[in-house]
Amino acid sequence: MTGKTLSLSLANRTITTQNPTFVMSIVNADHDSFFAKSRGGFGLAKKHIEQGADIIDVGGESTRPGSRYIDAKEEIKRVVPVIKKIRRFSDIPISVDTRKYDVMSAAFDAGADILNDVSAMEDDPRLIKFCADKKIPVILMHKKGIPAIIQNETNYDDVFKEVSGYLEERAEIALQNGISSDKIIVDPGVGFGKNVEQNAVLIKRAGELCHKKFMVLMALSRKSFFGAVCGRKVGDRLWGTIAADVYSILNGVSMVRVHDTDAAVDSVKVIKEILDAGS
Repeated sequence: MTGKTLSLSLANRTITTQNPTFVMSIVNADHDSFFAKSRGGFGLAKKHIEQGADIIDVGGESTRPGSRYIDAKEEIKRVVPVIKKIRRFSDIPISVDTRKYDVMSAAFDAGADILNDVSAMEDDPRLIKFCADKKIPVILMHKKGIPAIIQNETNYDDVFKEVSGYLEERAEIALQNGISSDKIIVDPGVGFGKNVEQNAVLIKRAGELCHKKFMVLMALSRKSFFGAVCGRKVGDRLWGTIAADVYSILNGVSMVRVHDTDAAVDSVKVIKEILDAGS
């Protein structure tokens, strides 16, 4: 990992970092996200940018376990104004946490760069051609079931084999439809239809996903896994999150999705300093 340059090809430019991972910071433009401090708009995005985020991830529909579905019109109303304000302020890459073609189309027109789809483009297959045509990077996540009942769907013979197989299958569909491999990022979906032990397995073995040809994103921040392991409420799960993020980075993941940008950026700087020592 020493001296490694990470790069991500967007539609109109390529972003790079000498750090061991990209930090993706969360802005939830909805009213139902499990961590209240992630709810906000441009002000929160500005704070993340000033703290050193590499990417801002804007979402207008909560997909946490038990969340309710909202229509595309409402989701667009929530995310597009935030994206426009961010884009006027900064050229930072913006990802959109959506599973709807209409939302991604409007967001792209407003200045967004990346699709972050918890359904891996299954819920709305029109996204595949759209992202291929526009040369948009895609984040493909594994989930089992729908958000409203997702934590009831935890039956696996081999959780890592099933998750990695699914991600390879969805990535192959993207490739076959014209999305290049350097624009595909996979996310094992920790917390989406997995129990505590299954989540731990996916974190432990994330490095095996990194040996594939795609970038890997870990989205662990303050999830219920840390509540179960540490006995902490959501507001007190930062330290557990940092431990798991550092473990993931040392195992080669290319992106961490976070609520706490300052802590994540500091962790990345320290990891880089240690890895580069004596080189």
